[in-house]
Amino acid sequence: MSTREQQAGDSLIGARVARVQDDRMVRGRGQYVDDIGDLGVLHAAIIRSPIAAGEVTGFDATEAEDMDGVALVLGPDQIAELTDPVPSSWVLAGQQLVDVPIVDRSIRYVGQPIGIVVASSRAVAEDALELIDLDFDDRPAVTGVEAARAEGAPLVYPQLASNQVGSFQFGPPQEVLEEVFAGSAHVIDRTFTIPRISHSPLEPRGLVAEWLPTTLQLTVHSSTQVPHIVRQDVARALRIRQDQVRVVATDVGGAFGQKTSLFPDETMVCLASKLLGRKVKWIEDRVESLSSSYQGRGQVTRARLGMDADGRFTVIHADMHGDVGAFTSTGTGGTGPFQVAGLMIEGPYKFDIAASTVTAWYTNAVPTGAFRGYGMQEATFIRERLVDEAARELGIDPVELRRRNMITPDALPHVTNTQLPYDNGDYPQVLDRAVALARASARPGSERVRRGIGYSSMVELTGFAPSAFLELYNIHWSGWESSTIRINEDGTITVHSGVTSFGQGIETALAQVAAERLGVPLSWVHVQLGDTLTSGYSNMASQASRGLPLAGGALWNAAEKLRERMHALASAYLEVAPEEVKYSDGQFRTDSGTTITWREVAHRGWMGWRRRAEDPIRLEETYEYDPPSITFGYATHAAQVAVDLDTGKVSVEDYWVVHDSGVVVNPLIADGQTIGGVAMGIGSALLEEATFTADGQPTATTYLDYVVPLSEDVPDLVLDHIVTPSEITPGGFKGLGESGTIPPPAAIANAIAAAVPEIASGVVAIPLSPTRVWTMLDAAGLTR
Repeated sequence: MSTREQQAGDSLIGARVARVQDDRMVRGRGQYVDDIGDLGVLHAAIIRSPIAAGEVTGFDATEAEDMDGVALVLGPDQIAELTDPVPSSWVLAGQQLVDVPIVDRSIRYVGQPIGIVVASSRAVAEDALELIDLDFDDRPAVTGVEAARAEGAPLVYPQLASNQVGSFQFGPPQEVLEEVFAGSAHVIDRTFTIPRISHSPLEPRGLVAEWLPTTLQLTVHSSTQVPHIVRQDVARALRIRQDQVRVVATDVGGAFGQKTSLFPDETMVCLASKLLGRKVKWIEDRVESLSSSYQGRGQVTRARLGMDADGRFTVIHADMHGDVGAFTSTGTGGTGPFQVAGLMIEGPYKFDIAASTVTAWYTNAVPTGAFRGYGMQEATFIRERLVDEAARELGIDPVELRRRNMITPDALPHVTNTQLPYDNGDYPQVLDRAVALARASARPGSERVRRGIGYSSMVELTGFAPSAFLELYNIHWSGWESSTIRINEDGTITVHSGVTSFGQGIETALAQVAAERLGVPLSWVHVQLGDTLTSGYSNMASQASRGLPLAGGALWNAAEKLRERMHALASAYLEVAPEEVKYSDGQFRTDSGTTITWREVAHRGWMGWRRRAEDPIRLEETYEYDPPSITFGYATHAAQVAVDLDTGKVSVEDYWVVHDSGVVVNPLIADGQTIGGVAMGIGSALLEEATFTADGQPTATTYLDYVVPLSEDVPDLVLDHIVTPSEITPGGFKGLGESGTIPPPAAIANAIAAAVPEIASGVVAIPLSPTRVWTMLDAAGLTR
C-alpha cells in the first residue's frame, strides 16, 4: 500500500498513532453488550411474524407461561396498552403516517416483532416461543418498489389510498427541466436498480435493560450508535421521563448506520425489565439480523443526462423511487437516505440545471434506514454510470468528459442546483492523480478474460449539519455538537463527548486533538464516550461522517480556552506577565529560569488559588459547536477488473483511491476507514442483495444466501491523500467515515463496461453477480 500523507513533524495532528483501545481489545478486554455478566439476568426471545401481510387473529401463550423457567410472556395487545408510538424524525413533505407503533396486530413484514418471552435462559425462552399458538388472517403482500407503484397493488396500509409515503422535488420544476432536455444535443436515459442490502456488523444488535423499582430508574446497555436517541425514544415509548433513563454504549462491534434507531424489539426488552423489576438481556441472532434488522438502499431510478454538442453538461434529472419497507424507521433513517441521494445527484460537476424527484413507497418488507454512504453511494452510481455512457455515445474518453465538466478550484465555493453549499477543494486534482496511478499499472486482457479500468468521482456531504439546515428540512436531529475537556487535579485530561465509538477510532482522534492543543503527552488523555449520564446531549452522535468535524471542532475550541486559562494560572504563580511564560514538556518557564510543572498548576487551580476573577474554579471547558455550513470531502476511485467471458465472474484486481478529507488527524485510522469502506463498496457492487419472494418471504437469511466479500475479494489498495483544510470547521477537519464506501459500485461497473463495451448499456443494476453479468454476455453473443 502506498500512501501520501501530510507532514506532521512532531505534531500529534497527522501522526500515525495506534488506536488507544487496541491493546485492551487484542487482550480480550472489550466490553460488548453480551459481555455483561449473566448473574441474575433473565433472557429474552422475540416473537416474530412468519407472514408478510395480514392480521394477528389469535395469540394464546398459556402453555408457554406455564413452562418452567418462563418469567413473562407479552403479546401484541398487552404491549400496545403499555407503550406509545415513536415518531419518525425525518419525513417527506405530506408524508402519510409519521409515527411507528412498538407493536401492531396488523402484520406488514416477515420478522415483525409481535411479542416477547422472558425466561431463565435464551434456550428456555426460544423453546417457549414454540408453544405459543398464533393465528393469522393473511393478506396479499407487495414486495419491491415497482410492485408497490403498480395500479391495483395490494396496500401495505389498507386505510391509505396508495402505497406512496410521500414525494418531494429538489431543484426547479419539471417543466423547466424538460425545456432544457429538449434543447440538449445529446440525452442519456437509463433506469438503474439498486437493491436492498444488510449491514452485517460483526456484533449484532443487543441490549441489557435493568429497571430498579426502588429508584424508578432504567439503565440500558445497548449496542447503539445513538445513546441519546435510544434514551429519548425509550422514555417516550414507556411513558417515563428522560431523566429516568440512562443508556450506555461501551464497545460497539460495528454499526454502519443500522444502529441509529431504537427498534421495537429493543423497546419490548426495556418494557419487560420494567414490568419484572429485573435485568433482561436480548442478543440478536444472525438470522434475525439478516431478516428483521433494518436494511439499507433499495431504489429504482430513471435518470437522464443532457449535453450540448461539445459534451458540456446541461441538465441532469433523477426520478428516484425508494423502498422504505413497512414503515419509515425512526432515529436517523426513514426517507432520509433517499432525500440525500436526490440532493447529491450533481456530484463534482457543473450543470446549467439539475433536479431530482424523490418518492418513497411502503412495501411488505423490513424497513430500510441509514446505511454507510447514506444516499450518496446511490447518487454516485447513477451519475457516474450516466457520465460513462455519455462518453461512450460521444466517442470520447470518460476521463476527458469528466475533466470538461468538473468544478474547478477557482469556482469554489459553489452552490448546487439542489442548494448544497460546496466549500473548498480541488476536484480535478484527485481525478488526475487517480488516472495517473491507474494507467501506470494497467494490465492487458486476453481472448476470454477482458480487462478494463473504470473511474468514479464523488463529493461527500460530511459534518452533518447546521441547526438551520435541519430546521429548514424539518429534521428533528441535533446537528450541533459539544465537547467537554477537563484537566484533573493530577494534571491528566478527561474528554467527554456525545459522539460514539463503534470501531472507527474516534477516541484516538479526539485524544490526539486534545493532547496537541494542550501540549501534553497522548498518554495523559482519556476520552469517555457513549454514556448519557456523562456525555453531552447529541442525538445524532457518530454518523453522517460528523464525529471529527463537529466533536473535534468543539474540542479544538474548548481545549484552546482551557490552555489559555492554564497559561494565565502559571503566570500568576511565576509572578510574570503571561507573554513572558513559555510552555513545553510539561513545564511552564520564564526567561529567568523559574519553572512550575503542569501538574502543580493543575493542583493549585483546583484549590481555587490565584485564578482570574472572570474564570471559574473548575479546570474544565465545554464548547458547543453549531457548524455554519456543511463541509464536503471528495474523491476519485479507479478500479481495474477482469471479466471472465465464460463464467461472468468479475474480479477486482487493482484499486486506487485519491481523496481529500481536510486535515487528517491520524492517517493510520484514515487508511483503515477507507479500506473498510472500499471493501463494503465492493460487496455492494458484486455480491450483496437482500431478496424476497413474491409473498414477502426473505430468501437471504444466512451467509449461504447473503454473500459478503471475503479478503480474497478485496485487492491491495493504493491510497493517496491530498489535504485541503476545511475553512468551516475548527482544525480544518472534514469527515471521512463513509468516503470509501461511496464510489466503488460506480467505479467497478464502469470498469466492466470498459472491459466489455458490448454490454455497457445494460450495466444498470447491482450487484453485478456472475449470473447477472453472464446473462448480459450471453445476450451479446460473447459466451460459448
